Amino acid sequence: MKTHVETRVKKIYMGRLPTDQDLLETLNSFCKKHKIFTGSLNLIGAVSRAKMGYYDQKKKRYTACVELDKKLEIASCMGNISLKDGKPFVHAHVAFADLKGNTYAGHLMPGTKVFAAEFVIHEFTGKKLHREKDDVTGLPLWSF
Repeated sequence: MKTHVETRVKKIYMGRLPTDQDLLETLNSFCKKHKIFTGSLNLIGAVSRAKMGYYDQKKKRYTACVELDKKLEIASCMGNISLKDGKPFVHAHVAFADLKGNTYAGHLMPGTKVFAAEFVIHEFTGKKLHREKDDVTGLPLWSF
């Protein structure tokens, strides 16, 4: 079974996201607009509300999300871009920090509201990566 592909950076996009927009939905829209089908993502900034999910490995599904209705710094946000159901799909994990230094981390979910965010997206050349359901994990993983 093939487990990887070789690629090169085609373009690098640097930008900022608008205040009060949904973080994940805005990233997905950006990738769709710019036809970015395979890539990587890094992002920093702050949010006024956060939503994270966690995957239950036993039940093979995302469980109830953690929602934080407060101002948080984005200490780290990284992910990848591939195709799911024929559309660009951003898969990102995020770490948030509050005023007291408490940290919260998980799978970035819709419902996270941008205060300020700056991103770098590396678009890759070559084979487009597609996500398909993996029978072992239940996750939509890259298919080679």
